[in-house]
Amino acid sequence: MAPDLLGCVLVHDTPQGLVAIEIVEVEAYTGASDPASHAFRGKTARNAVMFGEPGHSYVYFTYGMHFCVNLVCQPAGEAAAVLLRAGRVIAGHELAVARRVARLGAGGGSRAGRGTAGRMGGPVIRESHLASGPARLCQALGIDRAQDGADACDPAGPLRALPRPGSASLPSASIAVGPRVGVRTGAEVSWRYWIAGDPAVSAYRPHVPKRR
Repeated sequence: MAPDLLGCVLVHDTPQGLVAIEIVEVEAYTGASDPASHAFRGKTARNAVMFGEPGHSYVYFTYGMHFCVNLVCQPAGEAAAVLLRAGRVIAGHELAVARRVARLGAGGGSRAGRGTAGRMGGPVIRESHLASGPARLCQALGIDRAQDGADACDPAGPLRALPRPGSASLPSASIAVGPRVGVRTGAEVSWRYWIAGDPAVSAYRPHVPKRR
């Protein structure tokens, strides 16, 4: 399922407005056979959505400051989900910029660098950095724990996963494959997929053990 999500669109319609991204990078996680997965040690209150119906969003909080969103992709009882690592904003650009700038202004991340996304009295964010990385993606879309368990396949729901425009499959030559980012165990598995050459794809970083 992970490579099939590349090029698909994730929409989040909120009272503040609608933002949509084209998915350009993902990572796959399974259950008991995957030591890098939240479901590796079984079902908990935190990861319960991973064991539920496919098509629902699993949102978790990490590092005490960021949210990440996954899409559950196996039948109920078979824990597996795809982490949405990066996207390219295709609708709601101004709202995505405002959210990211507000987050940076609040100390929720490092300066994104020089770019063209806009100056709003604060940091300047590159166009390609608006939703590059799982935390930035959630910030741009306005996703938090309130969306945990949302049915992303409900066409009337506020959080919607849509087929890629035209529904045509991406050419296999345009899909790159490699190890997952920053995982300590299961790092040898090449379950990260991205659209080759897309500037919104996040930088690869291996796990670095903490020094004593």
